[in-house]
Amino acid sequence: MSAISLSRSVSNMPLDANQLNDLGNELMDSGKINEAVSAFRQAIAAAPKWSAPWYNLGLLHKYQLEWQESATCNQRAIDLDVSNEAAWWNLGIAATALGDWALARRAWRGFGISVPDGDGPLDLGYGPVPIRLDPQGVGEVVWCTGLDPARAVISSVPLPTSPYREGDTVLHDGAPEGTRTFNGKQVGVFNVLQLLHPSPRNTCEAWLIAVSESDITQLINIAAVSLIVVEDWTQTVRMICRQCSEGTPHPAHEPEVASWQPRRHVGLSADSIQQASSVLVQWASALESRQVLECRLIARPV
Repeated sequence: MSAISLSRSVSNMPLDANQLNDLGNELMDSGKINEAVSAFRQAIAAAPKWSAPWYNLGLLHKYQLEWQESATCNQRAIDLDVSNEAAWWNLGIAATALGDWALARRAWRGFGISVPDGDGPLDLGYGPVPIRLDPQGVGEVVWCTGLDPARAVISSVPLPTSPYREGDTVLHDGAPEGTRTFNGKQVGVFNVLQLLHPSPRNTCEAWLIAVSESDITQLINIAAVSLIVVEDWTQTVRMICRQCSEGTPHPAHEPEVASWQPRRHVGLSADSIQQASSVLVQWASALESRQVLECRLIARPV
């Protein structure tokens, strides 16, 4: 959720509190974190019954991954204005990051989401959701399985440059930053906030010779028996501009129907390089036309 800006229609609101709140937003956007905290604190002191600066301070702490502080600030914003939906949402994110499932349930309900009773983590079965893994960098978007409004499990095989792995549980933001198409429908892309629970899986990358699409289909099927996830990066990865990545990709970025390229770059998510290699050997040995040119393990960055 984005920052709450100046609202001069608020009755009995001192002008200096508005100015300080706006200054805090400007400083936060400029990356001047300590100065922004000071401005929001001053706005709170000037207008102690105003919810907005408490929310904005909680937003700042969210982007700094300071979850206890974010939860405290958003709770204070809600105490002052129970209708502050953005504060309810960010309280839910902070509670999820903290593993405080009772608080997370209360926050999602406060926002208006129906969640079941229970003591542990939620699994609401949200289905496929696209997550941007590196919002400030290359902006790789992968498909995940949504667990609740703030958590998802990566189901794609992230690229070799990514610190993430298939099976990782990640925390993500709540404001859509672009869309992708799934089964003919537009679904929102959410930016990752942090890794919550790392997968024990390893990413391996391989270069293959596969003379037809059916060869890759056979590899996917053979690998599935060993619970290995295969992704044909040659087919699924496309480079698009940031404007389209954070919006809706325009037709120029839609994949063109082209002749099959036998040389394929694929990713495998497996327990080990030995397991991945064994599956590739089994696949290649079935037809003389198939080749494994190279296969290597991609170490997760420390």
